[in-house]
Amino acid sequence: MKQKNKLNSFENIMTILYFALYLVIGMSLLIKQPFGNPPDEYNRYLIPLYIAENGTLPNGYDASIRIGGYGFSYGFQPILPYMFQGYAMMFVKLFTNSDAALLYAARSVNLFFGLCMAWVVLLLSKKWFHDPRFGWCFAFLVMFLPQSIFVHTYVNTDSCCLLSIAIMLYGLTLGTEHSFAFPSCMILSIGIILCALSYYNAYGYILSCILLFTAFFLSVSHGHIHFNTGAFLQKGCLISALVLSGIGWWFIRSAILYDGDFLGLYARNQCAALYAIPEYHPDTRITWQNQNYSLWEMITNSDFCTLSLMSFIGVYGPMTITTSIWVYRFYKGLFLLGLVFCILIPLSKTSEVRGLYYERKKFGLFFHINMLFCILMPLFLSIIYSYATDYQPQGRYLLPALIPLCYYTLHGMEKAWNLPTITFAHKERFLTWLSVLFCLVIAGMLMLTVFGYAFPYYEANPIAP
Repeated sequence: MKQKNKLNSFENIMTILYFALYLVIGMSLLIKQPFGNPPDEYNRYLIPLYIAENGTLPNGYDASIRIGGYGFSYGFQPILPYMFQGYAMMFVKLFTNSDAALLYAARSVNLFFGLCMAWVVLLLSKKWFHDPRFGWCFAFLVMFLPQSIFVHTYVNTDSCCLLSIAIMLYGLTLGTEHSFAFPSCMILSIGIILCALSYYNAYGYILSCILLFTAFFLSVSHGHIHFNTGAFLQKGCLISALVLSGIGWWFIRSAILYDGDFLGLYARNQCAALYAIPEYHPDTRITWQNQNYSLWEMITNSDFCTLSLMSFIGVYGPMTITTSIWVYRFYKGLFLLGLVFCILIPLSKTSEVRGLYYERKKFGLFFHINMLFCILMPLFLSIIYSYATDYQPQGRYLLPALIPLCYYTLHGMEKAWNLPTITFAHKERFLTWLSVLFCLVIAGMLMLTVFGYAFPYYEANPIAP
């Protein structure tokens, strides 16, 4: 009973610290960052501004939202987060036309997305970890990686994307626990809708949801494969109907506007071909590919790996505000050590993921294959962007991999802690204090980045370059 009360007290304290830290740091960054200083915020802001001023969605070709020099706009891609931001700005305009108030309204939508994500990640941690102390470490690592909280504080679609991934994973986990009952189908559908209407880079998760949902209804008995067709069709049709009703309008609209191009990708390239200056024109733009370098040469002879890794951990502003070298060393060591433990230490009953039906080991293995795919897909896309389109390597392109990466890191730590050779007096009490220390270190690394590096930069550079 005493142990249970202690854990309850631990939970209450950590809950207050968790949400308070998110709100304090998130709101501070939201207010302190000069307009346009975060990556490409100015060009992204054009879309919610258009919605707020006109009350309608823009055509991707509209001159008022095109990106100078590059000739295309973000209006061709799914813009659900920008719609929420535009409507929030319309509401604020009922009371004031202050440019600062309108900007904060748009940014606040993403801050709210991040708050929702923090809640879902916390729910997910309770499902994925037997011990709540490791669950809290997981939640802190996901939410307070410096780059993670950064994307919730300015105008972008990455924030909604990360929320959608958390919701999809939570819906999958509930579905495997409760045979995809209606609530889990609803949650999974909401996650897929938010993902489909926010960020193409995360579509690998939608594919994984489809594959894992299908695999759940497969079973092997006496050497024969069985498929529960009735339940699959019943639950699958429900999810499909919910998702299609949520996303169909956007892709139908795109097909009508862009001559059948329902994804808008070809139309975006055509727009760039029409309006881009020679330096950024798709046919004349200098890339690694059209200079006849190989992918390997780009990776080994450029700063691709360094920039990608550093900005995945935390580089603020227009890829100019780095943090302490010790922050980068800490996270590199943490991820490396956790992943090594996760791979090398055998799974035990005390370190299994709850809710994923590990008694069906083949399904569990398939789940991990899918999560590996979801980790590698953003990296693959980032490499292609840098190679074929000359996009600057940025860690935010890799952030869709964040949740499974943090899970495997903490899962490795949990497996190491539960090794039978590690026994000593007061082990449980020590774990409680160790988990608190871990979370405080994560919080400290974030505060060092924000207050020690980002804010001094903003004060010295009040106007975005």
